[in-house]
Amino acid sequence: MTDSSVAETYAGLADGMAGVIASVTPQQWDAASACEGWSARDVVAHLIDTQREFFQRHEFPLPTRPDLADPVAAWSAHTAAIGEILADPRVPARTFDGHFGPTTIGETLLRFYGFDLIAHRWDIAAATDSRYRFTDGELDRLEEGIAAFGDALRMEGVCGPAVEVGPDADRQTRVLAVLGRHG
Repeated sequence: MTDSSVAETYAGLADGMAGVIASVTPQQWDAASACEGWSARDVVAHLIDTQREFFQRHEFPLPTRPDLADPVAAWSAHTAAIGEILADPRVPARTFDGHFGPTTIGETLLRFYGFDLIAHRWDIAAATDSRYRFTDGELDRLEEGIAAFGDALRMEGVCGPAVEVGPDADRQTRVLAVLGRHG
């Protein structure tokens, strides 16, 4: 993957999340999400805060955290700030020792935070009583992430225990079940 494709892929993932965020009405932001104890607004806060923490840990300056009173505006401001960081082609190639060994900013951003940007689309949509349908490509990425994370998927704060589904469950329902969600 080239350094410019990291920025493009992140932008595509962030835009996909922006579409889900834009579909939430003001009355739905405090509704319970599929993530236990979190509202739809809390899911957006989680996405923003974990990405901010990742970039700040690697000493990239960020503006003040956007106000989550307006999650649509907050997401837009956040992703614009990340886009500015990724505009420097040296950033995605920067190496560090990660949880799974030597890696780069770009690889970690797309593998871990990209996984979150797909999985949490469903969580936010579920808070609105609508069902997000993953594309085959999104399901591919989720399945690749599940396989790569191994037991780390069950670490505190990642995914809860898998749930059982019937043998006739569709692909999305099976993936959600592995992630601890009732699809």
